This record gives sequence, structure tokens and C-alpha cells, in this order.
Amino acid sequence: MIHKHTLIEATMAGAAIMKEYFEKQYTISSKSSLNDLVTEVDHKSEEAIFNIIKSHFPSHNILSEESGQVIQDSHYKWIIDPIDGTINYANGIPICCVSIGLERNGIMEMGAVYNPFLGEFFFAQRGFGATMNEKKLHVSDTTELSRSCLVTGFPYTYLDAPNGPLQIFEKLVRKGIPVRRLGSAAIDLCWVAAGRFDGFYEHKLQAWDSAAGFLIVLEAGGKVTNFVGDEYDHYQPGIIATNGKIHDSLVSLVNGGEVK
Repeated sequence: MIHKHTLIEATMAGAAIMKEYFEKQYTISSKSSLNDLVTEVDHKSEEAIFNIIKSHFPSHNILSEESGQVIQDSHYKWIIDPIDGTINYANGIPICCVSIGLERNGIMEMGAVYNPFLGEFFFAQRGFGATMNEKKLHVSDTTELSRSCLVTGFPYTYLDAPNGPLQIFEKLVRKGIPVRRLGSAAIDLCWVAAGRFDGFYEHKLQAWDSAAGFLIVLEAGGKVTNFVGDEYDHYQPGIIATNGKIHDSLVSLVNGGEVK
């Protein structure tokens, strides 16, 4: 249970930093592109998270969005996004969160996602289900893609390729299917787990974006794969996460098919 307690404590510590600096003055800079932002608060949240994890498990590996990898001789790896939805955060939009996953021997074992502004704490442990604020989660029962409510995101550097983000988005919108874009992949995944969305797809994610969220979807009874429908690997960029019932239809669509 110490892993769970540490995960929760670290997630709460990062979220406390988010709340402390929200809508206050802090430094903001760009990373890979003009709008790929990192803030002073990202680094402060990351530091708070690191301090908790290292105090309990100094020998564990860490992969974090802002600091990269800390590689040690351990079966465990903490995968951290100190603020998922940084652009939202920097603009005072309270759709952002801390996301932390715990991997053991390459398998995601636990995940936590916390949006302190909505007061929603999502948690999953492999084989034990998923919860929001300690209440059991379950994915939606929608059976048709044409009747679904979906969510997606777009990369900062656009992928100019067949069946790219805009092409898929256009297909869905032309059929009148609602597609939302919240700006936080971790929250997107948790809201699929909670049944608020029927499905989520995105072309280009990093491990820290999805590590916790994809396990939460699975443990809530959903299905998560890569773009061709094979088992999801959080170190690969493409993801499709659904309630399971519309999954094959969404996989077909992102591979050039039509809305069914």
C-alpha cells in the first residue's frame, strides 16, 4: 500500500502548487514550438512531486515531462506530468491536472489524475477498478459511433499525413457528431472512464500524457488500443480509448473508413 499512498501524496503535492499559483504572475516560456509552453509552476509542481517520491523510493526510475528521465536499477518507474494542460493553466482555464502513473517491469500498475479546480481525483490500480473521489467509475453504454460524444486533441506540430487530425475531425463533424477539445489528454481519458465521453483519439501523445489515464479507462471497463487496434503502448504516439462498444468503428474511421 505504500506505493498507493506515495502516489496519492505526490499527486496532491503537485496539485497544491497548481492551486497556489493559479491566475498569479509567473514566468512562461516555449519548448518545441511557440505554443508548446512550460511555466515556472510546471517546474515547481514537478519538484514537489519528485520530493515525495524520492523520500519514499529513492532508487526508483522517473520519467517526467520537464526533467526527462532519472534512470536507476529498479523495476519501478514513475511517469509524471506535473501539469497536463499547461496552455489552459497559463490562460486561467481550470481544465488541467497532475497526472502520475506507476509502472512495474513495463506494465502500468497504478495511475492518479487530479484536477484540483474541479475537485476530481481519479485513481486506478490494475485489477482493482477505477474511481473518482473513491466512487466506482464505469464507461458509457453508447453502442453507435454516430450517436457518440467524442473528445480529441491536436498536436503542436501538425501531422501532414493521410487521415490526419483535421481529416478525421472533419469526417465526424460533417456527420453531426459532437467532438470536444479540452486541452488535457489525461482529463480526456478520465472523462471517458467516467462515461462523460464515449471515446477519445489523439495522434501524438507522450507517455506522461496517457500513462495514468489509459489505465483508468481500462479499469473502468473501457478499451484502449493504438491506431490499428492493437494493444496500447504508452510509449507510442497514437491512442484510441473508448467504452469498448464503439471501438472498432472508431478504429476504422481513423484508418480512412466512414462513420457507421
